[in-house]
Amino acid sequence: MGAEPLAALRLRARLYALVRAYFAEHQVLEVETPILSEAGNTEPNIESFSTRFSGHIDAGARERWLRTSPEYPLKRLLAAGVGDCYELGRVFRNGEAGGRHNPEFTMLEWYRVGWDHRRLMQETIDLVEAALAMVGRRAEVVVTSYRQLFLDELGIDPAHAPVDDLRVLMAGSGIAPEGLGHDDWLDLLITHRLQPAFPRDRITVIHDYPASQCALARIRPGEPPLAERFELYLGRYELANGYHELNDAAEQRARFERDNAVRRARGRREVPLDERLLGVLDAMPGCAGVALGMERLLMCLADTDAIADVLAFPFAEA
Repeated sequence: MGAEPLAALRLRARLYALVRAYFAEHQVLEVETPILSEAGNTEPNIESFSTRFSGHIDAGARERWLRTSPEYPLKRLLAAGVGDCYELGRVFRNGEAGGRHNPEFTMLEWYRVGWDHRRLMQETIDLVEAALAMVGRRAEVVVTSYRQLFLDELGIDPAHAPVDDLRVLMAGSGIAPEGLGHDDWLDLLITHRLQPAFPRDRITVIHDYPASQCALARIRPGEPPLAERFELYLGRYELANGYHELNDAAEQRARFERDNAVRRARGRREVPLDERLLGVLDAMPGCAGVALGMERLLMCLADTDAIADVLAFPFAEA
């Protein structure tokens, strides 16, 4: 191993130490939860790894899913009264390998009881600023709503723009339009038109997404209704995704089932729901949570576009 990989390992160690010191100072408990689960992630755009347990059947379901995040067990701990908590650990996503993706990576996820997504946005900014300061950098901070971003940069209202107008803005991209809906085109406009133009030394936070992109966030009534979630970018890299967390089990079950319906329509396998989470979700206190990709942050700190530069061994060499 040469000097550059060793430098990346040392940078990672410094970042982990900073994270743990930050949360110790703010009295957020570090916890560790299972990597293997009977339940999977129903999100249609994420694929999970699965494996089989060969031991005694009394241990439970033989098929186990590698977590794509620690979200579900952390929420079970919140429902049990653990209070503010975080986990820093490995997660796994099948099919995501390349210059900027690795099928296993490290996620930092934390929850703040009694907070909403706006308050957690600021703490996420604070933590990223502390990481930048560690390597002698600073960044401008821009906070904007999802709607205002589209109005300012593309001159359209994402809530009301017809699909045909969105397609025109993606003309020349080479993306086949078949099967793409309104939210798909909005996502493509962010990833292909807006995100690449974000300045390197800027933290961009986008909040209050369309209700149709709610994931596990609460929906705030209004015209239009809005999902109380945010995403944080450093330069053109998405680092974090946070929610004012939904704690309505019936609504969450309906969302999981809608995800599986999308999977069926795409000819993909349905994923078993996390019944243990659904069984306690109504007891989870009001809170906000956020997940931050550590490799993405390390890539920004090391000023590299290659995820391999911040890994001890990338997937192809594991």
